[in-house]
Amino acid sequence: MKRLVCIIACITILLNVSTVSAYSISAKAAVVIDGYTGEILYSQNCDTRLSMASTTKIMTALLLCEMGGDLAKEIVTTREMVTVEGSSMGLQVGDTVSYHDLLYGMMLASGNDAANTTAIAIAGSVSKFVDLMNERATEMGLVDTHFVTPSGLDADGHYTTAYELALIAKEALENENFAKAAASQSAILRYGNPPYNRTLTNHNKLLKTYDDIVGVKTGFTKKSGRCLVSASKKDGKFVIAVTLNDGNDWADHRTLLDLGLSLIETKTFSPENSITDIYTVNGNRIKAEIPSATVNVTENSAVTYQIYMPAFLYEPIKSGEQIGRICYYCNGSIVSDIPITATKSINNSNNKFALFFEIFKSILSKV
Repeated sequence: MKRLVCIIACITILLNVSTVSAYSISAKAAVVIDGYTGEILYSQNCDTRLSMASTTKIMTALLLCEMGGDLAKEIVTTREMVTVEGSSMGLQVGDTVSYHDLLYGMMLASGNDAANTTAIAIAGSVSKFVDLMNERATEMGLVDTHFVTPSGLDADGHYTTAYELALIAKEALENENFAKAAASQSAILRYGNPPYNRTLTNHNKLLKTYDDIVGVKTGFTKKSGRCLVSASKKDGKFVIAVTLNDGNDWADHRTLLDLGLSLIETKTFSPENSITDIYTVNGNRIKAEIPSATVNVTENSAVTYQIYMPAFLYEPIKSGEQIGRICYYCNGSIVSDIPITATKSINNSNNKFALFFEIFKSILSKV
């Protein structure tokens, strides 16, 4: 299938869903997004720049997962690494600790010492690591996010928005190591001088009080107030909620996650023509069945699909062999990629159309 023909179609979906204007959230800023597509499902001042306390560590932990290499790698802590105020995983000067345990120390205990140690271990200094954080934010297309510390301690110029923090969480949850740590209620870690076993418990109470929760991170400083990022997956749906400066965040997130999940409906979509013909170079015709897809959609969803098929096929072809594929998109993000297979087998054969197809193939290769 060296040369593909692409068929594009668009299906705009309008659903009867409840209005979200009646929901009252205590936060200065809040947002709920579809965790697969990034579509905003609910917002309240979601583009307002605010400080975000220890939810900063979502980016720090993501960079550790992306740049740390083998998370089993161990380092020995220095005074510069562990001299930091605030919440801690209990690191002391001279401790041996793995990148894995630093990840869990950030995500469960919200250790500022873990964040500081990560920054220096990865980049050589806190300032250089902060540069990496801001570069990664730029790569994500974020324009209202700027980092000054890896831990989230208050600092001038350290800010994000509820919406952009949700996008950071979306990106981070695509990393398997990060997602596993974010969803852990507790973890047995081994570090120290000499190392010994410790049990850390996650500060995120939603992991125990809300069904189908998959993380993500708490945060608090006097300036930032209570900050929380949460995410839930249920029945193939995935939503991420963020609140900044919210005195009632646990209750608000239960409301927001419920709301987000309720605004997503599961629908089945099919192409306009479910069967198409495709020929072999020898002129034999095969009927290909184009599969439908089950897609999660919301009130403003635009579902499109693209069918990728070769201009012709080479024999022999076995029944069930993939001869193309159909991709379904929701608001531009791919949500389903399904193979199109041959409905029958064809062996090598000769007929009068073979030469025509060979000439046609030669012309196409030069276009």
